Amino acid sequence: MKRVLVIGAAGMIGRKLTARLARDGGLQGAAIGELLLHDVVESSAPAAPFKVKTTASDLSAPGEAERLVAERPDLIFHLAAIVSGEAEADFEKGYRINLDGTRRLFEAIRKIGDGYKPRVVFTSSIAVFGAPFPEAIGDEFLSAPLTSYGTQKAIDELLLADYSRRGFFDGISLRLPTICVRPGKPNRAASGFFSGIIREPLAGQEAVLPVPKSVRHWFASPRAAIGFLLHAAWMDTAQLGARRNLTMPGVAATVGEQIEALRRLAGDAAVRLIREEPDATIMRIVEGWPRNFDPRRALALGFRADASFDDIIRIHMEDELGQRTPAPRPGRA
Repeated sequence: MKRVLVIGAAGMIGRKLTARLARDGGLQGAAIGELLLHDVVESSAPAAPFKVKTTASDLSAPGEAERLVAERPDLIFHLAAIVSGEAEADFEKGYRINLDGTRRLFEAIRKIGDGYKPRVVFTSSIAVFGAPFPEAIGDEFLSAPLTSYGTQKAIDELLLADYSRRGFFDGISLRLPTICVRPGKPNRAASGFFSGIIREPLAGQEAVLPVPKSVRHWFASPRAAIGFLLHAAWMDTAQLGARRNLTMPGVAATVGEQIEALRRLAGDAAVRLIREEPDATIMRIVEGWPRNFDPRRALALGFRADASFDDIIRIHMEDELGQRTPAPRPGRA
């Protein structure tokens, strides 16, 4: 594995992925020669047993994608995007970053030619689906997004499948669940409150809940997301055939179930820091999101998620707060 390129390396998932690659020293026992980190802002270079190079630019700007792939990375993780709330608020920016940047990357790879065919792992989203939904969305459910962000990701999925079919690269697209609990400060994602109602109370801070407790959603921890990416980097993509877009496994939970999991792990005092404050704009966006999945195809291909929402909170407490948590009681989630 001569070169690995991570686009979107300064984001939360990008930072955790690069830290994992540095800690492991390679991929599935294969050494990495050079790790290339790219984002619109400078990425932090982890201490690693291989060379790490960072660069900052706008992927959607003319010539930038060509510059990134000029050294022919063997593996490309494309994680870069603006989040759902921002893509909905700024139509032009959403399409420029989430669609034009991706198209430029795919075209830059294609134009190299000369037998160059890297593995491309792309992070898509469950936002490619739109209501009305069945009880659990299976692998045959149609992609009919109800947000600009979901539409942009759905177009990217079609491009990835076609460029892979034509042999320009070996692509796989992962429809990630909402990642929870996200560390750090809140971003402009409409889904940010799902993390906020856990993260802030665990830090002794008040959190705002803008939707009813009955809202159900699909979640995975950051640790599980990194596992998805690494599995996609090395799996045999011949098993995918022409269907290159996969819905990742996760945990379905209502907001009320999230709060009860928080109560089990952090007590009533943490729960009392959650303040209900309805927000019609966020509720309108959330109503168009899927709630539950039956991801049989991804499970059969070896992708694994968290066991419960209690485990998702436990992972945050261990990885971000340095707190060891008690094992679940018998009969408890």
